[in-house]
Amino acid sequence: MPPLVSALPDELLEEIFLRLPPDEAEHLVRASLANKFWLGLLSGARFRGRYREFHGAPPMLGFLYSCHWNSHPKIEDNIPHFVPTTKFRACIPDDDWGDWEYDAWDCRHGRVLLGDAGYKPMTLTVWDPMTGCRRELDAPVLVDKSYGAAVLCVASGCDHSTCHAGPFQVVFIALNKTDAHDCVAQAWVTLPVTVPPVFVQDTLHFKLRSCVDDRLVGILKYDMSTNCLSLIDMPLVGPVIADDVILMAMEDDSLGFAHVGGLILNLWSRHMGSDGVASWTQRTVININDILPIRNPKKRLRLIGSMEGTDIIFMTTDLGIYKINLKSLQWKKVWEGEKFQVFIPYMSFYNSQERVTPSDAPH
Repeated sequence: MPPLVSALPDELLEEIFLRLPPDEAEHLVRASLANKFWLGLLSGARFRGRYREFHGAPPMLGFLYSCHWNSHPKIEDNIPHFVPTTKFRACIPDDDWGDWEYDAWDCRHGRVLLGDAGYKPMTLTVWDPMTGCRRELDAPVLVDKSYGAAVLCVASGCDHSTCHAGPFQVVFIALNKTDAHDCVAQAWVTLPVTVPPVFVQDTLHFKLRSCVDDRLVGILKYDMSTNCLSLIDMPLVGPVIADDVILMAMEDDSLGFAHVGGLILNLWSRHMGSDGVASWTQRTVININDILPIRNPKKRLRLIGSMEGTDIIFMTTDLGIYKINLKSLQWKKVWEGEKFQVFIPYMSFYNSQERVTPSDAPH
């Protein structure tokens, strides 16, 4: 250890390491490999707890995607479509994934939910990109064509920043027609509406599309604490195209509703009032042309995802996919293409104790 570094007090070392960016985990990895003292400091519960508290929501380490049915790329291996946006590399088991054509359905609390709706009975797999652990599940049999699913940690007292080894649940929501042609919503909870839901205050929220056209007809709310399903209103009146809207789990733990029309993005959030009634409040109006490079203003913009616990969204333009912070208006291009149907960020703090050796670690 260099004399200058060894002379630094433990508290100062911790403050320095605390400020290393979480989406550049290779810095912490290299520091932990430098000597046993640093390894003990960085792997200790105290530092890991302070690091997560200091940086807030887990960083995005990569994303998963599903393509439109008529634009599937040729792939040699039947493995999840994971694209890293950092030095992190997903741990993908190299054994047989079977004959299923898995698509990404949801991602939360360090786990990814994969499904093959074309196979009967429908198959589900929960996969942890950090550890490579994988578990196959059977979907409920009474499922029509309208469904949605979510995966989430159920470990008691967990802060969900690095939960990879604890228990989890898969929640399955389906809309089925009765003999009287009524539409009935049902929920199953195990040990997916066709887009990922958002999780706010122990409640899952799903977008409901019309079965006739591409309109958004409402928001389906599933309260896990009461096991109740309900419908909540939207902040917009009139017909709304489903692909013009995303639901968000905002940084202040409220439900967000983002809508893009032309080049204008509107953002609302839903809060409980003093009278016990929840209502929508408009947060901001943004002209996308003022912040993003737009080559063809007539090309339709599309919202395709968000990062839970942040005010960050993902939008496709004629030039690719962009990550936009709606508070700072800072943006970053994450992909050149624009043909993804589903875009799901993978968010987690890097946990060196659950990895053997990262691909970028020094030898």
